[in-house]
Amino acid sequence: MLQKSRAVILHQLKYTDSGIIVQAYTREFGRVSVIVKGMRSKKSGKHNALFQPMSVLDLVFYQKESRSVQVLREFSVSYSPLSIYSDIRKSTIAMFLGEMMTSVLREESPNQVMYDFIETSVKYFDLSQSGYSNFHISFLIGLTGYLGFGPGPRSEASGRYFDFENGTFAAMPPVHGNYADPGISSVLAEFLKASFDEAGKISLRGAVRNEVLETIIKYYSTHLPGLKKINSLEVLKEIFK
Repeated sequence: MLQKSRAVILHQLKYTDSGIIVQAYTREFGRVSVIVKGMRSKKSGKHNALFQPMSVLDLVFYQKESRSVQVLREFSVSYSPLSIYSDIRKSTIAMFLGEMMTSVLREESPNQVMYDFIETSVKYFDLSQSGYSNFHISFLIGLTGYLGFGPGPRSEASGRYFDFENGTFAAMPPVHGNYADPGISSVLAEFLKASFDEAGKISLRGAVRNEVLETIIKYYSTHLPGLKKINSLEVLKEIFK
């Protein structure tokens, strides 16, 4: 059956000498894998950039429930994040977030509210001219709410330790031992109440930013067992160290 949907591109892999398999999160069908034929040929190679992470495309593809990978018929550009492609720091963040979402967006059923959050976030990130060094942290924290394990805010009465298993702040270190130390917990509390604009103003040294990011990935791993190793993480940490 021929289907249409807007989609945020997450990741691509070489499929044949001239084709690629694209992982995309669509508004109408959730996460889908699509074969794009001829994309690595000399004639069509110029379009390959359109299938980089964070591109927003309108896809038309043949969907067959018995297949794990669908076949693309045609596409058009809905939104091309040009500043992401031209800025090494932004493109590294996009590659990391695309790989992260490829791992965590496992459900094929659609979630249009989550899709809208992702697409809106991509456009915000693309248009940001400064203050985006914390964007990936803020985005991943925001995404947890749509995935069903968003942390609760820290109140004045609650403690200093962020509990990974319960997604709450505790006055004493939890007995299970799966928690963040007071310093990182304090930074997480700031991000939990911050918009993208406000998160960009949170001052972090490179080493602390990377530690916060590793803490968030650990939180994801706690609630999504089997989370794959994110290969682009080390590149990202090197860029922002």
